[in-house]
Amino acid sequence: MKKILITGCAGFIGFSLARKLLEKGHKILGYDSLNKYYDTKLKLSRNKILKKFKNYSFIKGEIEDQKKLNKYVLRFKPSIIIHLAAQAGVRYSLEVPRKYISSNIIGTFNIIELAHKLKTKHLLIASSSSIYGSNKSKSFKEINKTDKQMSIYAATKKSAESIAHSYSSLWKIPITMLRF
Repeated sequence: MKKILITGCAGFIGFSLARKLLEKGHKILGYDSLNKYYDTKLKLSRNKILKKFKNYSFIKGEIEDQKKLNKYVLRFKPSIIIHLAAQAGVRYSLEVPRKYISSNIIGTFNIIELAHKLKTKHLLIASSSSIYGSNKSKSFKEINKTDKQMSIYAATKKSAESIAHSYSSLWKIPITMLRF
C-alpha cells in the first residue's frame, strides 16, 4: 500500500485517479480548494464518493496556503505526489491573472518544495499543451519549442515546468510533467 497525495482530487482526472488507486488499496490524501471555477456540487458529489473508502482522507485548502498544506502533507508523508490542482481556464486568466500566478506558480512551488522535503519517490505534475503557444505544428511533440505562450494560464504552466526542472536537476527529485 502506497501513501499518495493527490491535489485537485475533486476534479474529473483527480477523482477518477483517486478512485482507481483506492480500489487498488492505496492510502490517499486528497487536497482540493473546491473553488467555483467548475461546478462545486459536482466536486462535492465526487468527494462524497471518495469518502466512502476507509483509506481516503480529504483536506479543503488552497495549494498556495503553504502553512496549511505543510501541516497536513508533512504529517501524511506521501511517497508519491500527484499534483493536478491549478487555476484552470485560458480566458479567465486574462481577467484575474494574479489568481493564476498564485495558484499555478506559487502553489506548484509549494508542492515541489514538499516533494523535496519529504524525498518523495516520484512527483507527477499536470501541465498543459497550452505551453506550446504560437508553435505552428498541429501535433505537439516534447521537442517542440515552448517559448512563446499566448495566455497568462500557459505562461504560469510553463513557469511551473521550469521550476520543476530546476528542482529535479539540483536535488535529483524524480518529476514527470504531464502536458494535458
